[in-house]
Amino acid sequence: GSHVVVVTIGLWPRSSLLGPNWTRLPDTPRNADAVALTIDDGPDPVVTPQVLDLLDAHGVRATFFCIGTRAQLHPALMREIVARGHAVENHSQVHVHTFSVTLPRGLTREIDAAQHTLEALTGERPQFFRAPAGLRNVFLEPVLQKLDLRLAAWTRRGFDTRERNPQRVLERLVDGLAARDILLLHDASAAKDASGKPVVLDVLPRLIETVRARGLRFVTLREARDA
Repeated sequence: GSHVVVVTIGLWPRSSLLGPNWTRLPDTPRNADAVALTIDDGPDPVVTPQVLDLLDAHGVRATFFCIGTRAQLHPALMREIVARGHAVENHSQVHVHTFSVTLPRGLTREIDAAQHTLEALTGERPQFFRAPAGLRNVFLEPVLQKLDLRLAAWTRRGFDTRERNPQRVLERLVDGLAARDILLLHDASAAKDASGKPVVLDVLPRLIETVRARGLRFVTLREARDA
């Protein structure tokens, strides 16, 4: 029974019962009007540059949780993400579906490999880790402590890897939107709308406008941590 409980908790991405987990930004005065936009699973050579252009056009800085093996395929794009003022964080080296049942040695190897990959490509060492699909186990937190990483989940997600309707993605992100929320979208593996356009490209401008219309501003997770 105890094993079932532990496994169930690990399948709950926003749980803090297995260790510290950022599901919202820290409750500090400087974060009182802030939200964080996080973008997972990239980089993607087609979608990521368009996402960067949209963010530039609106003056928004985001946190990109990148996969090490994908980053190695597109080193110039990784440098561009950082050059444009965004933060690159650790989303594992390979993003395996068995991550949540991996033992400590395997977790260390997977996460540390991504640390070295992303630091070598960007010149900056990641400070946050997001587990593949948010799923983890009881062994993860000691590994993160050893590597000086903080676990970050999310407050709201758009399910944009499978939802093809941009309006529904947007509604999931802004329904009940509040200060200190962490929002999740994807630049790689993004679903496409009826016209074949990745939904993230349609959602982003409207999301930014909605956030600002509610008197909120965007920060990276690093900025929120230091606030």
